[in-house]
Amino acid sequence: MHELSLCDDLLSQVVAIALQHQAQSVESITINIGALSGIEPSLVDTAFSLLKAGTVAELAELIIHNTPVIVSCPHCNTQSEVAANRLLCPECQSTDTTLISGDEMILASVALCIE
Repeated sequence: MHELSLCDDLLSQVVAIALQHQAQSVESITINIGALSGIEPSLVDTAFSLLKAGTVAELAELIIHNTPVIVSCPHCNTQSEVAANRLLCPECQSTDTTLISGDEMILASVALCIE
């Protein structure tokens, strides 16, 4: 379950951000997870719930957005959203595509409570 170590790293980043801004607590954390990232959102949610106890993010809500798979095609110069298991260009059917997004996990935002 590599989601546990990913959440540990995520929580370290969030705690550092909270300390940097002298926040009393963290209200919410928003992350983007791509369909090709190999990361299971439900396991991230579970791991985060376990790890946040006793931290400045103890009461934080974890908001997970799924990032679509987007490819770029050099043959017809298009960018398209595609299914995770079908990286063909939907316009010209070329297999020579470049992955633009969909394989990442990104910390998108942290809402802090600063009193």
